Amino acid sequence: MDPKPEDAAARRAGALRELIRYHDRRYYVLDDPEIPDAEYDRLFQELQAIEAAHPALRTPDSPTQRVGGTVLDSFAPVRHRVPMLSIRTETDTTADGARAFDARVRRELGLGVGDPAIGYACELKFDGLAINLRYEAGVLVQAATRGDGETGEDVTANIRTIRPIPLRLQADDADAPAVLEVRGEVYLRRDDFERLNERQREAGGKTFVNPRNAAAGAVRQLDPAVAAERPLSFFAYGLGEVAGWEPPPTHAATLDAIEAFGLPVCADRRVVRGAEGLVAFHAEIEARRDALAFDIDGVVYKVDDRALQQRLGFLTREPRWAVAHKYPAQERTTRLLGIDVQVGRTGKLTPVARLEPVFVGGTTVGNATLHNLFELRRKRVRVGDMVIVRRAGDVIPEVVGRIGEPRAGYVPNFRMPRACPVCGSAVRRDRGSVEHRCTGGLFCAAQRKQALLHFASRRAMDIEGLGDKLVDQLVDGGLIRALPDLYRLDAAELAALDRMADKSAANLVAALGHRKRTTLARFLYALGIRHVGEATAKSLARHFGALDRVMDASVEDLQAVPDVGPVVAASIRVFFEQPHNREVVDALRAAGIAWDEHDGAPPAAALPLAGCTVVLTGTLPALTRDEAKAMLEAAGAKVAGSVSKKTTAVVAGEEAGSKLDKARALGVPVLDEAALRAWLAGSPPPAVAAGSGTADAA
Repeated sequence: MDPKPEDAAARRAGALRELIRYHDRRYYVLDDPEIPDAEYDRLFQELQAIEAAHPALRTPDSPTQRVGGTVLDSFAPVRHRVPMLSIRTETDTTADGARAFDARVRRELGLGVGDPAIGYACELKFDGLAINLRYEAGVLVQAATRGDGETGEDVTANIRTIRPIPLRLQADDADAPAVLEVRGEVYLRRDDFERLNERQREAGGKTFVNPRNAAAGAVRQLDPAVAAERPLSFFAYGLGEVAGWEPPPTHAATLDAIEAFGLPVCADRRVVRGAEGLVAFHAEIEARRDALAFDIDGVVYKVDDRALQQRLGFLTREPRWAVAHKYPAQERTTRLLGIDVQVGRTGKLTPVARLEPVFVGGTTVGNATLHNLFELRRKRVRVGDMVIVRRAGDVIPEVVGRIGEPRAGYVPNFRMPRACPVCGSAVRRDRGSVEHRCTGGLFCAAQRKQALLHFASRRAMDIEGLGDKLVDQLVDGGLIRALPDLYRLDAAELAALDRMADKSAANLVAALGHRKRTTLARFLYALGIRHVGEATAKSLARHFGALDRVMDASVEDLQAVPDVGPVVAASIRVFFEQPHNREVVDALRAAGIAWDEHDGAPPAAALPLAGCTVVLTGTLPALTRDEAKAMLEAAGAKVAGSVSKKTTAVVAGEEAGSKLDKARALGVPVLDEAALRAWLAGSPPPAVAAGSGTADAA
């Protein structure tokens, strides 16, 4: 039978979340994106559409519910008093995109045809790094990156090196606000970027792909001297926390006031009326785009009246009163010389076009992504074709399609390899997926760093001190070629690495030793088997009780495990069929990784809460979310992320949100912590205890 539409939507939503989080990390943390902004926007909008059509699939940790980004361990965290939200991107890059935004705003405000036009503040969408500047009594005291929108990174020392940013506001001490947080963008002018790359070439150093990466990399350097060497610039575009000063009633006047305080504000801004004013501004800036001194990828529209902004309010992730309206990406034509295959850190195989070099989007392009085999076939691209290449402000160029000229003769279709070009392991594509992946996750050199980071993560082997930068050094320096090499490291060779002192090295060796004793579920999760998350790993450990039984299980055996369907079962089977993966597992066990094998473990059905599905929401008085989850799972319950008619009970604490409301609407029993403990201690199930099918004790 064909899968239900809801099941397909759930799988696609899960895959999109994983993909978006990966690319968020590439963009915000590593400053090394793999896909164009347009492709990222497409993935994000697809996920938004699925969650809008299936609200039950919307999870609190979905990328649509928060701003992308992560705080680096190298910088002190800064909690934003006022969240640094991102704004929505209008999908239609034509004039109709501006009209759609105006229509949406008017509809939200309840305005009719005869009501006056809305005033909008129009600005440029800069291609840099968002920064929050905090002034207290007129003095710059802190600068922080956006981070995840709630918590950013303290980059004050680096920001102080940027000359356009005043260290003190242009205001008398008596007139300076007690607190003024100014939000804006750090960027590099094009001429400064070219001079920087010229210096890099003369010094034999690495040149930068684009101004955005160069600016972001400078701001997030540990050594402020690096930032000082790069001619960074800054434009302010808004406010964060404010105390002791009343901002003007409009956004445009607020920008004027920020400028009067001595902060740079872009002169290419204007207040317009109605949809056609937005259309005219969009067209004007597009015509001048190439002549600007800096890179932009669109314009931004904001409702000018701050009182109207408050009426419109916010969605979870973005204000309703603002939108980014991008321009179509720039395109050129060139010849496709060949197609190579790259293996990413997660094992994904990507076909990459080798091109006759062409100047597009401000740089010379020799390679461009073809995304996947199905996209390549859809575009009917073959070696030797003249193709359209799109780049604009995007970091990774893409092949859009072919020019319809006739081919001189027969050219075969490109085919994905059956074996990984890096490690030789089998290449697999899940049914319904467009992605081909290497199955040698523990062995493949291309996936080595990702495998190490996942293996050491808190919910896997929990090896403290093994972070991104150290893993880079260990792998790049040849100290680790496979996971078992971790347990052969000694303190002396670790101490010789950059930023590693004797104490840090000794602590890591000790952590590796302490964490050799673990659980079967953690070990299974740490292996990084595709589709096997924490919950599935626990189900496998509970069902089979021993690693060898999992490794030798057939697809049919695996599908007997709760929540393991055909896709997950096939993924587990393929993983353990690879000799390389089995060798790594055997070597890890030989290195001393161990747990208690429960060959006689009771089946899941024998546990007291077997078959129950529980949802946790809010803050419990004494138990953390992880502790409550562990207690429920130990009793056989499944802990889910969303409420449905099939939910057995919802455990609710303080500040419980929409899950509690939905539980009450569906008549699902609601428990507080005391009722949860009583249930776990052997009290009757919630529905029985309540008598009427509700046990609302929250």
